[in-house]
Amino acid sequence: MDDKTRTELEAAAFRRLVNHLRENPDVQNIDMMNLAGFCRNCLSNWYQEAAGAKGIEMDKMDAREIVYGMPYDEWKAQHQSDATPEQMAKFSEHQKTEH
Repeated sequence: MDDKTRTELEAAAFRRLVNHLRENPDVQNIDMMNLAGFCRNCLSNWYQEAAGAKGIEMDKMDAREIVYGMPYDEWKAQHQSDATPEQMAKFSEHQKTEH
């Protein structure tokens, strides 16, 4: 497979992942972190880093808007619930094993 085709396929897979996350706002970031070790914020950070590597200036909130499909504060107000003590405990334990 040539590099152009590989890049196109990777971009299509990324767009599908982002669209899936936008269509499923009930999936909380903390649950994603606890299960998979990454969340929407991680994706937006990676996007911002990739832009920077190409010399494109992008701040954190612009990158988050790309991933969330709306301003981050708006998404949080509409979709984010408070983490339960159980979710936080699992997250804390995961953070300890990562470092």
